[in-house]
Amino acid sequence: MSRPIFNPELLPVELSDTPLALVAPGRLTPRGLRERFQQELRWTAEPHEVRWTRGDPRQAAVLVPLVIRDAVTVLLTQRGDMLTDHAGQVSFPGGRREPDDADATATALREAREEVGLPGDRVEVLGTLPEYLTGTGFRVTPVVGLVHPPFSTVADGYEVAEIFEVPLAFLMDPSHHQIRVFRSENAERRFFAMPYPRLDGRGDYFIWGATAGMLRNLYRFLTA
Repeated sequence: MSRPIFNPELLPVELSDTPLALVAPGRLTPRGLRERFQQELRWTAEPHEVRWTRGDPRQAAVLVPLVIRDAVTVLLTQRGDMLTDHAGQVSFPGGRREPDDADATATALREAREEVGLPGDRVEVLGTLPEYLTGTGFRVTPVVGLVHPPFSTVADGYEVAEIFEVPLAFLMDPSHHQIRVFRSENAERRFFAMPYPRLDGRGDYFIWGATAGMLRNLYRFLTA
């Protein structure tokens, strides 16, 4: 089972003196998101969390589901504890590309249907973000889409332990973007984390690693 060799929630937060721009509120609306994905603006993605040197990484895709509510939310999952990769972590619906998938969008929509029961006809695909290389050897394409209610979700009993939503405005606020640091005798690793308080008061949803890195790229994209 692929689990981190450290508890990311206990690692120190690295403070940054660099002021970061706020996302214009209009860009966090369905109309603003559509318009931004139609534009060709130059922007710089965050570095990958790792350098993968053990052969070709496996192709995968995730759906970044932006749900149209009174204020747009991001649909996320808590992965099952028995999975081989990223067990117990907060993730987007997604997985590895299958031979019958026409492209990354097909993979993302199929996986979202399988994992959370999200019907593909409720998803308005806006575009993709840059591929993201994970420490477990996946080259992930984030497919961003607006999800149109009404829809219902059903968690896959094995892959998904919980389905929840977080306001997009919270995740696109750079003051909520932590940089956590893991140090050992031979290595130093930094990664993003975006803890979000649970509504029932049972601590936080700890969004970190690849999921937080892709959200950070969405922030960079929206502020370009």
